Amino acid sequence: MGTSPGGDRDAAAAIELLETLVRIPSPSGAEGEAAHWLVGWMQQHGFEAHVDAVGNALGMRGRGANRILLLGHIDTFPGTLPVRREGDWLTGRGSVDAKGALCAFVFAAATLPIEPDWQVIVAGAVEEEVASSRGARHLLDTMAPPRYCIIGEPGGWERITLGYKGRLIVDLQWRAPFAHSAGPQRLPAEGAVALWNAIVAHCQAFNGGRDSAFERLEPALRHIATYDKGAYCSVEMTVSFRVPPELSPFRLTEEVQRWIAHEGFSPVPAEDAAEGENRNERMRLVFSGAEEAFRAPKNNPLVRSWLRAIRQAGGTPRFVYKTGTSDMNVVGPAWGVPIVAYGPGDSALDHTPEERIHLGEYLRAIEVLREALAALQRGGI
Repeated sequence: MGTSPGGDRDAAAAIELLETLVRIPSPSGAEGEAAHWLVGWMQQHGFEAHVDAVGNALGMRGRGANRILLLGHIDTFPGTLPVRREGDWLTGRGSVDAKGALCAFVFAAATLPIEPDWQVIVAGAVEEEVASSRGARHLLDTMAPPRYCIIGEPGGWERITLGYKGRLIVDLQWRAPFAHSAGPQRLPAEGAVALWNAIVAHCQAFNGGRDSAFERLEPALRHIATYDKGAYCSVEMTVSFRVPPELSPFRLTEEVQRWIAHEGFSPVPAEDAAEGENRNERMRLVFSGAEEAFRAPKNNPLVRSWLRAIRQAGGTPRFVYKTGTSDMNVVGPAWGVPIVAYGPGDSALDHTPEERIHLGEYLRAIEVLREALAALQRGGI
């Protein structure tokens, strides 16, 4: 599992960095302890480092005008997992999503010669796992666009991620009268199921002829519940959409309202839904988390440096377009600079009770990062 330079000693130090950070819980909104620990580590390993105004862990090496930003995130999905080493595997919340990528960034930058005209910045951003992306948005407000940007997300050490789908979240609430279960009228819970099925059908119609998952509109039912209140029933649903490049999430809001009206509901904005409204199935809608899909170009020195570095490490590079979202959706369109997402780990394990990372892959990703970053400082490929 050795990396170079440094061999076994380097590998042990890199693994210790990752295991220690994984052992510090840092769910979104509670990243403080992990951010301060990581800043301390960076300060001891040649970085100028601090925790910024919103809680991001920032470390800088070099002071040149040509800046490379390694933008990872230090927050994790909620919930805890026992942290344990089993052979070459490390299990724990955040090991894949995305402390593996963040620690690979930090360790690669710490052991990389920095050329006089260059600066490498590592950011462990907060609140990436929630719709706010607070850390990345703060960097947009406080940092000039870098020359190159690498987003820290799992994809496998041989894969380069060039795009992420967009997102839209819809919270629906309505109040409907009960009907006798033996009668012909649908019950409120049945109305909720019918509405979900209609949303699925509309998405399937949109997807006709679209074979690529990146081009498809995918709904997910995140929450559904009913609450009895006398002769009425209150219904709640939360539906999220993964939105393809050709569909703006803002246009999708109009489509969703049209679908709802077609099913016999009366959608109204949240601020217009009166308390105690008795009209039949008058619905309160709240839209949130809107992000446009983003697809990065691949004909630039950043991508070529990554392709070459993966091949030099013995891998076969592949391009990936993800069906989720990341901080690439936030900074990519705003900065307009060459950008990729890269990091070790199997993203299918994100958010799951089986989240774990292979330490050999983590160390291989550090090799790729060091070689690619060195090539960029030499002028790219």
